[in-house]
Parts: sequence; structure tokens; C-alpha cells
Amino acid sequence: MKNTILSARGLCKSFAHNGGQVHILSHVDFELYEGDFTVIMGASGSGKSTLLYALSGMDRATAGQVLYEGENLVSMKEKGLSKLRHTDFGFIFQQMHLVSNLSLFENIAVPGYLNKEKSATEVKERAGRLLEQMGIAHIKNHLPSQVSGGEQQRCAIARAVINSPKVLFADEPTGALNRRNTTEVLNLLSGLNEQGQSILMVTHDMRAALRATRVLYLEDGAIVGELTLPPYREEAEKSREAQVNAWLSSMKW
Repeated sequence: MKNTILSARGLCKSFAHNGGQVHILSHVDFELYEGDFTVIMGASGSGKSTLLYALSGMDRATAGQVLYEGENLVSMKEKGLSKLRHTDFGFIFQQMHLVSNLSLFENIAVPGYLNKEKSATEVKERAGRLLEQMGIAHIKNHLPSQVSGGEQQRCAIARAVINSPKVLFADEPTGALNRRNTTEVLNLLSGLNEQGQSILMVTHDMRAALRATRVLYLEDGAIVGELTLPPYREEAEKSREAQVNAWLSSMKW
């Protein structure tokens, strides 16, 4: 039996528009299991990113609960949410949001220094190991503008996991990358998952969805389908792709 690391109950998100209410999420129930690589898919405007942000505490739901370690993120004060985002949660986005005047090493290390749970020496050592793991140690002193988009995203992944988060949230992390860089980034995410990292990713990219151990389909702000998969193996990719394609077709994707 898998342990639930993050869950939602009756999650709703709406906003006022022209005198009425626009509903983005509609009574979503959700579980993220420890060690899973869960992917959320759906048509544009289905509420994928909104759900990710609500589950991560980056945005507050209108109603319902987001439960993490016995705490409801929907009612948690901003100070508590900020601490979670520094210590327990990591984030990767389509746009890397690296600090332009800091080197790749500094971009990775700064969140570790802000955490204050490890010494400066420990942070430097972990940043060095992550640079090696991401294959960018040779350009650690370069500025973001001096490296490729794929290298920037690998730096962003390292930054996201510098504090060993319990949950890694990814919003279209391959959306701005070419095919080769997409494969490299997905290989890194799969590798982190194999090491036990729990990942929740929103994507419209089939190549990214193939890495999931669980795919959820969102339609009009509600989860309408779920597909469970074994851990990703490159040699089985063609049969996996056929399975995921058939399932997405049944979802009318």
C-alpha cells in the first residue's frame, strides 16, 4: 500500500468575472503517492496549471482542502506556506526564472543558503554534486545567458532539489525545449524519480507523459480519468506510447 504524501478534498477554484463566477476547478479529489511520478494532462484551459498551483500552495483554492502532513494548505498562513516552499516543495517551470546576474552554481546554491538548515559547506557540496548529476559542472561559473535552454533547465532542476524536497512540482518543464534537450531533461526527472523523488507534473507533451507512473486527465476542472503505468523503461517506450495514446484517445484528447 502506497503512502499518500499530498491530497486534496473537494478542491474548488473560481473568480468573479462580469458579475458572475468563472469556475476553474470543480470539487477535485486527489492523492499524490510517495515515490510516484504523477502527470496531469488535459486540453488547454482545463485547469491543469491552476490545480498544480493550488496543490503546491502557490495559489489558494476557493474551497476545499489541500492536506500535507496534517496541515491544510488552503487555510495556512503565508509564512507557513513560504517555509514549505523553501524546505519541502521544489518547483520547475517552463520558463526557468534563473537570476540573470548569478552563475549557475550560485542560482543552485542560494535556496540552500536561505534554508539555513545546512551549513554553507554542506550547501556547496550538495550544489557541486547536483551540478555533476545534471551534467553542467563544466559551466558552473557561466551566467544563464551564456548557456543553452536545456542547460538552463538542468540548472533549474538542480535548484529545485537543492533542499531535498519531498514533492517536486513541474509545470510544462519541457515546453520551451527542443527535442534533444527535452529528452535530457526527462531523463534527469526519471532518474530523480528512480531515486525516490515524488513528482507532480503538468504537461501537454506526450514524451513527458510517457515518464509517468500515473496519468490523470483533467476536463473542465475535474479529474475524469486515470491511467497507472509501471516505471518507465526506454526499451519499452513504443508499447508504452501506444498504451498512453489509446487511453488519451478514449479521453478525447
